[in-house]
Amino acid sequence: MEAKVMHNRGYMGKILTVDLSSGRIGERDLGEEEARQYLGGSGLGTKILMDNKTYSCDPLAPENLLVFATGPLTGTGLFNSDRFEVITKSPLTGIYAESSAGGYWGGRFKRCGYDALIITGKAEKPVYLFITEGRAQIKDASNLWGLDTFTATDALKAAEGEDAKAAVIGPAGENLVKIAGIVSDGRHGRVAGRCGVGAVMGSKLLKAVVVKGSRKVEVFNREAVISANKRMAQIIPQNTQGMMDGGTGVGLEASEELGNLPVQNWLGGDWKRGAGKITGLTLAKSHLVKTYNCGSCMIKCGRIVKSVSGPYKGQEIAGPEYETLGLLGSNLLEEDPDSIITSNELCNRYGLDTISTGGVIGFALEAFERGLLTSKDFEGEDLRWGDSLQIHKLIEAIAYRRGIGTVLGEGVKKAAESLGPLAEEFSAHIKGLEPPAHDGRAKFTAAIGMATSARGACHLSGFAHDFEEGAVLPDLGSPPLTNRFTPVGKAENVFRMQNLMGLFDSLVICKFALFGGLTVDPLVEVLRGVTGWDMDREEFFLAGERIFNLKRIFNNKLGITRKDDTLPLRMLRSRRGGGTEVLPPLFEMLGEYYQYRGWDEFGRPNRDKVRQLGLEAYAHAEG
Repeated sequence: MEAKVMHNRGYMGKILTVDLSSGRIGERDLGEEEARQYLGGSGLGTKILMDNKTYSCDPLAPENLLVFATGPLTGTGLFNSDRFEVITKSPLTGIYAESSAGGYWGGRFKRCGYDALIITGKAEKPVYLFITEGRAQIKDASNLWGLDTFTATDALKAAEGEDAKAAVIGPAGENLVKIAGIVSDGRHGRVAGRCGVGAVMGSKLLKAVVVKGSRKVEVFNREAVISANKRMAQIIPQNTQGMMDGGTGVGLEASEELGNLPVQNWLGGDWKRGAGKITGLTLAKSHLVKTYNCGSCMIKCGRIVKSVSGPYKGQEIAGPEYETLGLLGSNLLEEDPDSIITSNELCNRYGLDTISTGGVIGFALEAFERGLLTSKDFEGEDLRWGDSLQIHKLIEAIAYRRGIGTVLGEGVKKAAESLGPLAEEFSAHIKGLEPPAHDGRAKFTAAIGMATSARGACHLSGFAHDFEEGAVLPDLGSPPLTNRFTPVGKAENVFRMQNLMGLFDSLVICKFALFGGLTVDPLVEVLRGVTGWDMDREEFFLAGERIFNLKRIFNNKLGITRKDDTLPLRMLRSRRGGGTEVLPPLFEMLGEYYQYRGWDEFGRPNRDKVRQLGLEAYAHAEG
């Protein structure tokens, strides 16, 4: 049997298990070898999915596992570390799913005495989980079912205490909308939004997971942790001042200039006038009330804004992030900041992913324009780009599965399939997941990174685009990328960055710390200080590579191969403005990327790679 992880070394040493069908609640030990090889977060969650052969079940069946996982850095007080990951099989894409969220839920859950939570089964009636120190209860949520995420959070706090933290689904998750997310921190809305994880929660009749723990997370060397925090406190705030001032949307105008911002369902080019109206700094001047931060964060990119017009006029509500400004703003030719603020508020209340929601509405607008949808599909109304009221109506229709919202709530891929071949020509998705506000034509690392991401269209699984003609990680191991429109060096860089980002999602720590000056060697040093392991850079990166390959093996078992490592057709063959006049040579870069990965020509880890990573128990590799 595996040795149990020491409780004083970054882990609580326990995994909580809940079967909603039987009502059984239990726990198991977290083994030290398991922790060292997969760390926590999405690494540990992926291993749990594989160990239980979750790839073989229907995503909305009771047998699908829903895993909430923290990492060894969570709850330690280290910079930017109070995050958590949700890992499952996606009802939107039918493949591997992970979604990350900040806020305070992750740290509070870990202080209950657990590193991860595994939920299976389906309750007979709506319930919520209440987890305290070393104890969990399944409680009736019948009075909460149907409530939006904010109202439900308020009710849960009234029942369990103001210091309780809740991860909640809204009507979208309850209605099994495939683009539903999980909202934590109530009105400060930190969302595990991607891949339809909220629908999995809804399929189990689980309204919320409420946590209330205060146990101390012990570390191997507390002085090392304090020292690391002091060093980061000297550099992160000053290096991220722009993000503090303008939020994550501070770079929106620069993104538009690079041709990176989605415009008119990824068809449009220049949109300077509109970008200037909705950028983060504009919102800071016209709408910002105050900023806020996630647990242990030094950046404070969260925004509380006051709406100037619309249904929330005069109210102080959460401000939109960059991705939301892009997908529910420029992608829809919406240049009214108050309308985007309203769209963001609606998505947070209903529990919808703003990225996928903006993506599918953009698709619907173009489908209407091309005659594939008519006014009969929209209660007799014509759809128009940038029409605020229609956008808000569509968000509600998606959340409640009303009319055309039933189709759009299935995501762009399935919606396009239902409308025929022409619709598939302009449907923007990768492996069934709608793209974030980053264009593979603007930076070639984004092209190869999104094409090969385990969950589909994801810029964060590689995050290399912000280090192309920009910031540099001197200890990453690959040379700086000085030209975004050449394939040279891109495969190696994405390979290394994906391994590193998998480590961030497993530790679990916010990737914005990279903008603050965090690099690889200090991160390895921090992990040694927390765990006491003698881990070096080589073992550290090997863990990242192991985690990435295990996600790939999960997807291989579901039929994912090279044919699926691609981009939306528009990113491969349609030039647009903003300097994106060179199309990404994706297939050329893929061949080189596969060589770095040790994958065969079909995109499967070969036997030598499987053996090197110790994944023989999971893979049936060729070659």
